Amino acid sequence: MLTNLTEHSTRHRTAVRYSHHDAPDTTAEFARLAALEDGPERDVLCEEIVGAWLPMAHRLAARYRNKGESLEDLRQVAAMGLVKAVNRYEPGRGAFESYAVPTITGELRRHFRDRMWDVRVPRRVQDLRNKVRVARRELSDMPGGGPEPATADIAAHAGLTEDEVRDGMQAMEGYSALSLDAELSSAEADGFSLADTLGAPDAAYDVVTDREAAKRGLRKLPERERTILYLRFFEDMTQSRIAQELGISQMHVSRLISRSCARVRAEADHGSPATRAA
Repeated sequence: MLTNLTEHSTRHRTAVRYSHHDAPDTTAEFARLAALEDGPERDVLCEEIVGAWLPMAHRLAARYRNKGESLEDLRQVAAMGLVKAVNRYEPGRGAFESYAVPTITGELRRHFRDRMWDVRVPRRVQDLRNKVRVARRELSDMPGGGPEPATADIAAHAGLTEDEVRDGMQAMEGYSALSLDAELSSAEADGFSLADTLGAPDAAYDVVTDREAAKRGLRKLPERERTILYLRFFEDMTQSRIAQELGISQMHVSRLISRSCARVRAEADHGSPATRAA
């Protein structure tokens, strides 16, 4: 009878230790693995153990299949986590499943944290997003809970401030981005896309910048040369007409314009921030 009780107790412990149908007993294999040095024999044994536990990794990956990533990619991420778990596991520290599950789950969560955000946000904000999302779901599932809990209720439930809740809710919009081709929902924006709302470079800013850059050089020019530039570029007079106005030759006007422009340009280049920094 004592023997029967011992066998029953052993079967019970085994059932508790390997709670899932995809959790094989690889105790002997891990004992052999721990005794092997790096080399081909150890690599082959690692592959065998990984293959035995791969169904469990796939089961864990399937938990995240509705989060915008393909199941095949998730399985690959989970498999990488399993390989890490097999290589780092120490048999004396407990059952492999207890070590492998958090290792694989952590790898999957890291994948979503680092690869799946269209707009990259700090880790702290990502954590806030997760806390807010969980709190909203739990409050909505409570008896009498509304479809959209108030910010104060979410803050109290999650142990956050209302500002942190607002940051977390804004981060939810950064997980996926709208296409610029997406049509606007407003009735007044029929037929317009998000790209139509974006601004374009204003050439007038460049004109203002150029004028400000030219002022210093223009002030240093002699009066006659400033007059020639004004007549040519602001009054749109021809060189012949300017020559007649000033009683000089057209060739001389041409040389003065070229020389004056070169001096203004040199002064502008010398006074630019990039030139001063150099």
